[in-house]
Amino acid sequence: MDRSDAWNLLCEYTQTDALRRHAFSVETVMRAAARREGANEDKWGLVGLLHDFDYEMYPTEHPMAGKPILEAHRVPDDIVYAIQCHADFTGYERLTRMDKMIFAVDELTGFVIATALVRPNKSLAGLEAPSVRKKLKDKGFARTVLREDIWKGIEELGIDFDEHFNFVIDALKPVATEIGLTNEALG
Repeated sequence: MDRSDAWNLLCEYTQTDALRRHAFSVETVMRAAARREGANEDKWGLVGLLHDFDYEMYPTEHPMAGKPILEAHRVPDDIVYAIQCHADFTGYERLTRMDKMIFAVDELTGFVIATALVRPNKSLAGLEAPSVRKKLKDKGFARTVLREDIWKGIEELGIDFDEHFNFVIDALKPVATEIGLTNEALG
């Protein structure tokens, strides 16, 4: 499956622009992570793009409902497995860096974007890890984000929290306008 096929599959099952933007955002971060890790960018990108493709149609069965659909589309087994790994409740053991990375970036990507959206400039410019950490402590902000998954994912990767926060922020900057943010710095 190439990116075009994956995008078409995503759009077939996902009608809302918000969820499509989330998929694109996570794809972007996964591609950046693959570059950093010296891994296959296209493969990691597909994991990011397709990780929530079934959520809108099957919210209570997600991501398990998507597994047979992906298999019917001949999506490689390691991509299907990594997608299952992004949800802790599936019970899939995260074995590879790709499995661990999708878990470590999914919730954090959405949270970073939510943090940027409440800033006066609605931008990632100038956003840094301490601001994200502060917002994470506010339980009323972005309530649906699974904070424990953010912390657990970073711990499983064995990397520094602030370094990972800043990595996600930097990975999203080139696509800011495509994901509903601006490129404006606070002035």
